[in-house]
Amino acid sequence: MENNHIGYITGGSLKEGFTARLTVSPDMVQEGSFVVIEDGPRVFYGLVTNLKLCAADIRFTDAHTMNRFPPALREQVAAHTLYTEVEIMPALMQNIGYAPGTPGYDPFDKNIDPEPLPVKMVPPHHSPMRAAERFDVAAIFGSATDPKFFEVGSTREQGHPVAINMEKFVQRSSGIFGSTGTGKSYLTRMILAGLIRSKQASALVFDMHAEYAYGNVSPDTHAQVPGLKNKMPDRVKVCSLGTGGKVGGNHPDYDLMLEYSDVTPEDVQMLTRTLNLRDTTATTLFALEKSFGREHWLQSFMELKTGLGEGTVSDWAEQNNVNVAAAESLQSKLNRLYHNPYMVEKTPYNVVDQIVNALENGISVIITFGKYQSDLDYLLVANILTRKVRAVWEKRTEDHLAGIGTKPKPLVVAIEEAHKLLSRDMASQTAFALIAREMRKYSVTLLVIDQRPSQIDDEIMSQLGTRVSGWLGDETDIAAVLSGLSGKDALRGMLSRLQPKQEVLLLGYGVPMPLPIRSRLYDNEFWTQLLGNDRSKNALPDESDDWLSN
Repeated sequence: MENNHIGYITGGSLKEGFTARLTVSPDMVQEGSFVVIEDGPRVFYGLVTNLKLCAADIRFTDAHTMNRFPPALREQVAAHTLYTEVEIMPALMQNIGYAPGTPGYDPFDKNIDPEPLPVKMVPPHHSPMRAAERFDVAAIFGSATDPKFFEVGSTREQGHPVAINMEKFVQRSSGIFGSTGTGKSYLTRMILAGLIRSKQASALVFDMHAEYAYGNVSPDTHAQVPGLKNKMPDRVKVCSLGTGGKVGGNHPDYDLMLEYSDVTPEDVQMLTRTLNLRDTTATTLFALEKSFGREHWLQSFMELKTGLGEGTVSDWAEQNNVNVAAAESLQSKLNRLYHNPYMVEKTPYNVVDQIVNALENGISVIITFGKYQSDLDYLLVANILTRKVRAVWEKRTEDHLAGIGTKPKPLVVAIEEAHKLLSRDMASQTAFALIAREMRKYSVTLLVIDQRPSQIDDEIMSQLGTRVSGWLGDETDIAAVLSGLSGKDALRGMLSRLQPKQEVLLLGYGVPMPLPIRSRLYDNEFWTQLLGNDRSKNALPDESDDWLSN
């Protein structure tokens, strides 16, 4: 390993990080490099956060001064007076004991601990530093050969595989972020595929743009890229909003219809911005619920006539001390919701029960919206369906704690355009905020997918465990992704300087330490490696084998 040393420690502190002097050319190390510092029985793992050109004598940084020397002497002077320092953010340390055959080696050393620990000490001066090897990465991040781990990418310099612990990933809510065009949807598709393959949890995916079920056309190659249903048909069900529709030319497994009784006053309040509701709406809704009941308020209210006289909106408003104009305005605006084709008085069968049954049996469900692409459709349907599924998981968990039945299978609810559902003025009114804050004890977590994390409620962002972020151009978005994390000042520049395609930064609970990586390509090789011999014989054919996406 001595030949692999790239520098040695020259100073630093726990608070400000370590500094090291490079013994190799500076172009061999870049910001975000994963390095290992060796200190006898201990090793320290860290990230390079800055590189700095230094000189023993400032005069030798002047090209005119150096050009006075003959070439051979110039090289010698430069080698002894000009050097590069790197700043290192310490992340973990590990007590590995002395190597066999070295002084101090004891095979029964009780201080040896295979588990990485937070850094609580500093290495001595001149401790050698080297680039992380494959076994270092596997020791910290785990091996993809373990079913609990999913290989999400590789280190940028040496290409060593980096995995996410999917068992830990599903224990807390998580987020996938990146500006438009950075390959966020393909990255999400890969992580969902790894989650489904690991069998650590079921996924309920709200697919607003019809990308995850049967795929879409790649904007880079213009080829049809398969979705999760294409490759894993036995483990994925597709549910389409409305009846008789197709998704990518394919018939869905379920048609989703909602009943008027499914809509609560809180669901309507969530649509305040979408429906341009007034400040008095909450008062009117409370009166409607009190007057007609929680299950019948919407249909009863919408069946009231306009104008004057008995059975009209104005008549009801006067009897219930509600402003007539406010009530009539609310009824008019609710027409957009009430007359949607997927809203009916009574559905022929309970689709929610079928979705819950699939999720409980380890089958993931993707909700597609077909021709219903408005914000109203997405906000309303996602909130209602999530609330119903969440209630089932709460009851099953409480029954299990009471000694009835088994503990429900972990569930991950994935939502696109998360800022529309989790904005600061809306989060408290949605079912998703409760999941982020309290549902971990009921085995339900969120996976938020968004390009504007700064618009998501701060409390929700603070609850996200694992965060996977591509390039973000806005400083407020970068700050939001790093909120609540240690070392965020050092990571801010690293995140802002990611390549727009394929490079992502891993952070948080599901990974032992932050690390910028090169994500895997979403291609045929990915699916071959993921499924292997387990590839379903019933897999749907790809429209084209000539596809590749970042």
